[in-house]
Amino acid sequence: MSNNRKKIIAIIQARIGSTRLPGKVLMKINGIPLLGMMLSRVSKSELLDKFIVATSNEIIDNKIEVFCKDHNYNYYRGSENDVLLRYYECAKKYNADIVVRLTADCPLIDPIIIDKVISFYIEKNVDYVANTVPPETNTFPDGSDVEIFSFEALKRAHQEAVSLKDREHVTFYFWKKNNGFKTEQLKQKNDWSNYRITVDYIEDLKVIEKIMNKLKQKNSVGNLSEIISIIENNPDIKSLNSKYYQGINW
Repeated sequence: MSNNRKKIIAIIQARIGSTRLPGKVLMKINGIPLLGMMLSRVSKSELLDKFIVATSNEIIDNKIEVFCKDHNYNYYRGSENDVLLRYYECAKKYNADIVVRLTADCPLIDPIIIDKVISFYIEKNVDYVANTVPPETNTFPDGSDVEIFSFEALKRAHQEAVSLKDREHVTFYFWKKNNGFKTEQLKQKNDWSNYRITVDYIEDLKVIEKIMNKLKQKNSVGNLSEIISIIENNPDIKSLNSKYYQGINW
């Protein structure tokens, strides 16, 4: 197993009841739901031991359970709003030593980036590592988000965090406060932070669709640099969702 037998598990939070674009995670592009598109990419990570879709106990999210069952994906159901509790319970159930936090609104997540952040986390030997947060010093596109933390750090955050925002956003407690957690951020030479490949609005969905169509023409899965190249060479794609910015509504 990876990292001296430490179990590295990705937990992908997903729900139907998004306030900005309800049902987005199961919206389809070329017949494939965004969640399915994302999970097929996550499955190509070489360092993950397992990945779990973590959704809520709400009836509306039965659709996500059905999707996971139909495609043999592991899933867990927990609190809708206390996502920190959902993560803690899920990580505990699957005996995670290291947790990789991913979100289902990042359908073009790059497995190479996932593995780079995991390797960086192991190398730095800290409590928490991310690539896109804090947003002020981020060099990655919105939608390539990877956050990694130890189960022990997650347990401590779960026991200590009290504000609704900290519990809803899972990792705010790690990186937004001076709580004694050791944190690091993976940066890269190219600053791609002004690119947006996440899905919160209908314009974002159109961007993903156009990128996927370009990749299909090239018969390519598409790593992050290739995706950025597509956006750079097609100004009409970038302009579609350029009015939205990283960290909007945080």
